[in-house]
Amino acid sequence: MNQSAQPAGLKSSKLPASEDVRLALRAATMYHLEGATQAEIAAKLGVSRPTAGRLLARARTQGLVRVEIMVPPELEGSVNTELESKLEKHFGLAEVLIVPEANSDSDDPDFDALGRRAAEVLVRRLQPSSVLGFTWGPETVAVAGSLPDKAAKCSAVVQLDGSMTVTDYQTGVDFTIGRCAQQLQANPIRLNAPLYADPATVESMRNDSVISKALQAGTDSDIMVFGVGAVSTATTLFAGSFVDSTMLDELESRGAVGEIGGSFYTIDGNPVEGPLPERTVSVSLDAVKSCDQTILISGGTHKRQAVLGALRGGLANVLVTDVECAQWLLEG
Repeated sequence: MNQSAQPAGLKSSKLPASEDVRLALRAATMYHLEGATQAEIAAKLGVSRPTAGRLLARARTQGLVRVEIMVPPELEGSVNTELESKLEKHFGLAEVLIVPEANSDSDDPDFDALGRRAAEVLVRRLQPSSVLGFTWGPETVAVAGSLPDKAAKCSAVVQLDGSMTVTDYQTGVDFTIGRCAQQLQANPIRLNAPLYADPATVESMRNDSVISKALQAGTDSDIMVFGVGAVSTATTLFAGSFVDSTMLDELESRGAVGEIGGSFYTIDGNPVEGPLPERTVSVSLDAVKSCDQTILISGGTHKRQAVLGALRGGLANVLVTDVECAQWLLEG
């Protein structure tokens, strides 16, 4: 190697090329195999700390170091780190967790499997001062049911969307907020309101002292956890008589592909216009997008477009999903 090809810090050493390689090999051995720090390498070899760092960089760039990540045989097929990394880069996500056992070929995925993994993510990310917001649905019910006892704590847990409806439909709100409050030692904040009402009623509720405080607490949440709904009759909103087929047809004609907390969006994640937004009692999509940590949990074939729209719109920065959905998102 000629003098000009040497990194800064070694140019004036006038060492033979073989000695430069020997130093780089020695530094790499100490760092990767012996666990030495750069400061310890510098002291051992009699060079500066920046030079020690450059020796390590040289070892990598010249192919003297090969890093190989090995999946234990017993975990093969159950971890998908490469696919997770590709999705993180493709959508600019902070973290993706792929659940191989989530029965992903079905329209009714295994929410328990998704919930268990999402609970692990949530416990890692919660701080004692955090306010946790959630939308109701089977995904968040599964997360709440999987929370370990006192593994984490937060300040408050708040309901992000109204849940009252004309039928006796079980949304899971009471279980979710109660379980989260208990397991996370948090103060529960309920949103005692319908999801949809006429505009005048919604305006009145937003001015109500109790409801407005709940909506503001939800808007200011540090972490939000939610599933997504498709524009379909096979959804909780349709099953609970929150929306009917006529409303779904109108939403579809406006380009809606999914919803979070009853607020619908397009394939690019833009809010769907029309009469429904002013009738919705829920934290807005803008508030979801502005939240620092947003955990989306979804799986199954019929929700893939809804997941894609949410990711394209920046409505989530952490995704917990199944293998087939993850592969479809990369191809879509």
